[in-house]
Amino acid sequence: MKISQAFRFEAAHRLPNVPQTHRCHRMHGHSYRIEVVLNGPVDPHTGFVVDFFDIEEAFGVLLKSLDHHCLNEVPGLENPTAENIAIWIWDRTKPRLAQLSSVRVYETTDCWAEYDGPDR
Repeated sequence: MKISQAFRFEAAHRLPNVPQTHRCHRMHGHSYRIEVVLNGPVDPHTGFVVDFFDIEEAFGVLLKSLDHHCLNEVPGLENPTAENIAIWIWDRTKPRLAQLSSVRVYETTDCWAEYDGPDR
């Protein structure tokens, strides 16, 4: 069984490793959407893979670090591409949610990066 929960946050960033002529080299902002996907058996007693409130609690700590911040100033996100944000979220969420199977980061409604761990 797969379950997913989405979260949203607003943040600014710039991409320091693109040419200065690239428009993303300049500071700009996004309305990010994050989807965390968990995979596992349904507990026969609770009927859950994981309680959505537990997912919210586990991710809430990270959300506070990202929402309305400049992502370049968040330790570990000095080059905050969607790909690097997905890895950063995975690395900090997987220890709290063992059933985590992927993290998807939307910079816009049409552009996203998905990470499903270092072994895939």
